[in-house]
Amino acid sequence: MDGAVMIRIPSAYTEGYARARAHNAPLADNYMQHTCIGDPVLDPVMAEIASLPTADLHRFIKAGINQEDGVLDKAPHTLREFFARAEAETPAWLDYAAFMPAARVFNVNVTNMLVAFVAGVLIEGFSTLIAKSFATTGRVLNEATAKRRLMQNNRHLMEVFFPGGLERQGDGFKLSLRLRLVHGRVRYLLAQSDTWNEEAYGTPISAAHLGLAMTVFSMRLLQFSRLVGTVFTPEEEASVMAVWRYSGYVMGVPESILFTDRDQARDVFQIGSLCEPPPDEDSAIMANALIEAIPGTAGVEDPKEQRLLRDLAYRMSRALIGRALADQLQFPKVTSFGALFGWRMKQRFTRLIKSKHAIKSENFMQLLDISAYDEGGPSYRLPDHVLSSKSNPW
Repeated sequence: MDGAVMIRIPSAYTEGYARARAHNAPLADNYMQHTCIGDPVLDPVMAEIASLPTADLHRFIKAGINQEDGVLDKAPHTLREFFARAEAETPAWLDYAAFMPAARVFNVNVTNMLVAFVAGVLIEGFSTLIAKSFATTGRVLNEATAKRRLMQNNRHLMEVFFPGGLERQGDGFKLSLRLRLVHGRVRYLLAQSDTWNEEAYGTPISAAHLGLAMTVFSMRLLQFSRLVGTVFTPEEEASVMAVWRYSGYVMGVPESILFTDRDQARDVFQIGSLCEPPPDEDSAIMANALIEAIPGTAGVEDPKEQRLLRDLAYRMSRALIGRALADQLQFPKVTSFGALFGWRMKQRFTRLIKSKHAIKSENFMQLLDISAYDEGGPSYRLPDHVLSSKSNPW
């Protein structure tokens, strides 16, 4: 390979990797290497604490995230070391002040950015082989589990953009750290089962997929949000990128695959997308389950209104992700013509008749209503079975 290091290539990536390497060999090589990497720091810890009783595991995880030292002191040494490392190691580039423009623009434009997130970002995210992990565990296979997943994603989105949300005591930081632990647990459970084809797909919830996901959550969120009518200043765009870069860092994405700025995010997205095989049945199931869950998540109970909202979601998603990907995901053949224009006009009218303060208040309450809030605070439980249907609630 012209002097390239030997890289293990999962069989599902063979054709895509060749295409990507023709465009940018170093980036393609880097992406492919990360398809066989999970979380080098956390994965050994998860293997070591796997034998803990479920109640103790949940208690220690909660204590570590919430900095309950009296409880965490009783946890295994490796888990204590993991949380101590998460406390002590902050990247040199971290600048909390850089997150404030993103917080301001998000709170004014919650509706637009939420539409971009749900109809664009989450759907596009499931077009990669990361969908295999969800399909194998059954995490997003029906409306009920998809609704829970959607509400958890909304909660995470809200908290990372909340002022101070990514500081150590903020829920944006805590939920990002929880996601890291959930991913590590799922990787361990899949590795112990006979349901995952590592030769074909590499490591489940791989560093490559998470690195690619961060580019979708950041760069593509900006692009989709602009399409539905949000206007960003250069400072706000840079701030949105900074928010997701640090959230990705807390989630355990290795810096070797974590973008540094919007230009690099664009390059990683392009090459990663070329490496990935076309979406298959699992991606289609995941994406459609999310769309089908939108009316229930929004609290719409009338069947006619549910159908209208679902149709709108499909139209908006088609307009955002494009006809080709929508067809690959087996979306209904509805027209997307005029969908984005109509949405932008509706939002402009709302801004004409309401003050910015009223819009921000309504947006905040709307996001609260469609986000996952458990009694007693966030749940830091982890799955205890590889199949979601056989796992205790988490």
